[in-house]
Amino acid sequence: MKVLIIGSGGREHAIAWKVRQNKTVSKLYCAPGNAGIAEYAECVAISATDLLGLADFAQNEKIDLTIVGMDDPLVGGVVDVFEERGLRIFGPSKNAAILEGSKAFSKDLMKKYAIPTAAYETFDQPSEALKYLASCEYPIVLKADGLALGKGVLICNSYDEAVKGVKAIMEDKQFGSAGDRLVIEEFMTGREVSVLAFCDGTHIIPMTSAQDHKRAKDQDQGLNTGGMGTFSPSPFYTDDVDQFCKKYIYQSTIDAMKAEGRDFVGILFVGLMLTEKGPKVLEYNARFGDPEAQVILPRMKNDLVEICEACIDGKLDQVNLMFEDNAAVCVILASEGYPEHYEKGFAIRGLEHFQNKEDYFVFHAGTKFIGQEVVTNGGRVIGVTATGNTLIDARRKAYEATTWVHYDNKYMRTDIGKAIEE
Repeated sequence: MKVLIIGSGGREHAIAWKVRQNKTVSKLYCAPGNAGIAEYAECVAISATDLLGLADFAQNEKIDLTIVGMDDPLVGGVVDVFEERGLRIFGPSKNAAILEGSKAFSKDLMKKYAIPTAAYETFDQPSEALKYLASCEYPIVLKADGLALGKGVLICNSYDEAVKGVKAIMEDKQFGSAGDRLVIEEFMTGREVSVLAFCDGTHIIPMTSAQDHKRAKDQDQGLNTGGMGTFSPSPFYTDDVDQFCKKYIYQSTIDAMKAEGRDFVGILFVGLMLTEKGPKVLEYNARFGDPEAQVILPRMKNDLVEICEACIDGKLDQVNLMFEDNAAVCVILASEGYPEHYEKGFAIRGLEHFQNKEDYFVFHAGTKFIGQEVVTNGGRVIGVTATGNTLIDARRKAYEATTWVHYDNKYMRTDIGKAIEE
């Protein structure tokens, strides 16, 4: 069969690596892909947001299955475009991807169906938001309503800081049109955990847990990023927490979307905060997380293509999802200055060290070829993942492997997964 993956990051590299394990896949494409993905797939120069171009390509090449990695095409309606042409595609339709595309929608859904989340208010006008801030307790959380590459969230410790945040999001458009609406949310404390789940519109099967590190600098300092590293499983996601979430959050979310006429087929990413009052939803995403995919997929025993097809066909209840009894840690190698200003185009050395090494993986994010040379081409450049018998073992191996890779302006956090040793 022929498979197309849409996207160009570390998540898509991990998906491509996993898809290639299916013996029935005779040809794998990725649009637009990156230098690492090119090892497994033929990269096609079509933007992930060129929905018609992607559909034309899939139709002309007789693609049997398309897997969408990125949020933008999902929220833009790529699934609808493909399905209108009779093409099989894995991901939520436009009216279901709104769960990620609009934080205001997702918060309203949770309120309506009593899904545990933080208290919040939504605003269309900066003046109304500023008026509301005067009555808030601090810290407070500001969230741009739309897609912002994982960066549209500001934690404000004071009224003055929050005022500046409203101006940056709604007036200065720091996150573009994502800031046309603003969600102001209660600040929750606790452990953050990510749980991704396969969905077929009716059934939902959660994957193993993971824990992301969003802030750019050590000790969770600096700006929010797309993710600087992650580990799986989270030792803080206990069996009791799992049972609660399955009953009151995961299935409730899928049931709520069905009740709203928005059947959710694809990957539901639930960002959780484990508070003193129990687990609450921080956010939803409508696709694999990045870098969460880079620690979850190496641990998954099942064939990814078969699960995607079961979701499309509404047969997810027939799947027995299994994971290795091990652990994985991913450390992101970024460009100095990310997520703001950074230089790119630097040659990357040392990638050959990962060849034929069991337990070690290198997933490219912001890379490209210049001639035969792999160079940096983004803020997050590479995800270095290692598996081990324990989280401590996997963390040691991941950081060991980061020393194999060299390029100018290389930057990484040094404390990914440190909480598991404390």
